Amino acid sequence: MQIYLPIAEVSVNAFLLLGLGGLVGVLSGMFGVGGGFLMTPLLFFIGIPPAVAVATEANQIVASSFSGVLAHFKRKTVDLRMGTVLLIGGLIGAALGVMVFNYLKSLGQVDLLVKLCYVVFLGVIGGLMFMESLRAIRNVKKGKAPARKKHNWIHGLPFKMRFRVSGLYISVIPPVLVGISVGILAAIMGVGGGFIMVPAMIYLLGMPTKVVVGTSLFQIIFVTGFTTMLHATTNYTVDVVLAVLLLVGGVIGAQIGTRIGVKLKAEQLRILLALMVLAVCGKLALDLLLQPAELYSLGAAGGH
Repeated sequence: MQIYLPIAEVSVNAFLLLGLGGLVGVLSGMFGVGGGFLMTPLLFFIGIPPAVAVATEANQIVASSFSGVLAHFKRKTVDLRMGTVLLIGGLIGAALGVMVFNYLKSLGQVDLLVKLCYVVFLGVIGGLMFMESLRAIRNVKKGKAPARKKHNWIHGLPFKMRFRVSGLYISVIPPVLVGISVGILAAIMGVGGGFIMVPAMIYLLGMPTKVVVGTSLFQIIFVTGFTTMLHATTNYTVDVVLAVLLLVGGVIGAQIGTRIGVKLKAEQLRILLALMVLAVCGKLALDLLLQPAELYSLGAAGGH
């Protein structure tokens, strides 16, 4: 069942898009990631232009994250205070990111930049998470208790604030900076930034894993919503037909994912996520290195 996407200017199978949306929704519910870091490259693979994939995917993340957050609110695993601090940073970052995106689009370099960003980020983060998770699994087998976060330089910074749900008393500067960097990535790469935010919240801020997922999703909803709006009004690259199909799949998937996530151990979750990140990174790197089947593609002028 082929369906024509007006903004992307390609025809794709509608069931394929629903399936992709569902798959990424499941991941979103399990890991607390918006799923954009997997969905956007998957959209590249089925022939959606990168500029359209980035802007439209931000749209889909809003829905799957919203669906996931509702499940977390029921369990009271969302730190609203921390989420709000991250959110302030995220909105500033998203505005900066869209400016950079527009500038590169005017130069016609946006497609290459988006793919390169993906390869670098996915490679680094996937590698680090994989090593860390292996270490954690080994420690559990040996019967060592996971080490509690020691006081590090972050605890010495000014502007401290108490985050009761996370059981933290730290400076607001690191969460704001994490938020800004995630906002920039949301705009340039069409990701919710969960795959960077979740490790940063666990390892940098020392938040408990249970609270991290819900809080991350809470912040992602607003940042990606804001990003979608900016892309729609400045670049006109949001494809509504594509977004709706991904949304339907994503919302159903997120509910299933949240149920699976509860049953798995934290170390198992992290190692699964790491393997998935590395697989997508490998495929993207290959696509950049290998010679394409068609050396020239025809498109409208202006970076499409």
